Amino acid sequence: MSMHDCNCGCRCRCGLTALIASLLLGVIAAFLRITGVLNLTTAFLGAAFIIAVVYLAVLILSMAVMGKREACACLCTHLRKLLAGALGTFLFALVLLLIDVAAASVIGAILAGVLIFFFTLMFAGSACLIRCLADCRD
Repeated sequence: MSMHDCNCGCRCRCGLTALIASLLLGVIAAFLRITGVLNLTTAFLGAAFIIAVVYLAVLILSMAVMGKREACACLCTHLRKLLAGALGTFLFALVLLLIDVAAASVIGAILAGVLIFFFTLMFAGSACLIRCLADCRD
């Protein structure tokens, strides 16, 4: 079976679910940050940064190894979500590590919400990609 007929059609909805879940968690994180319930520590930001770098390295290596193969219809959609999540996590973790933002500031809450959005999108995109590649029939 080639990757082209991997029946990903039903799993394209997984990408929409991933986006909605990520957006919801990002908004909740921003709200919790502005109310002072959520505190993003330097350890968490550093871990998010490292995870994003590892994700990017694995994506680059896996694409180099795979080369140009036929792909199922939604594989590129999931890869875009995964790449956007990894790059966004990398960028916003770096920004939050480098810039001292007051815990209860609106800017800090927005940055934290965006970071959590991209962090969640990275993992949710991975799950969708795995479902697509595994050819799980629903």
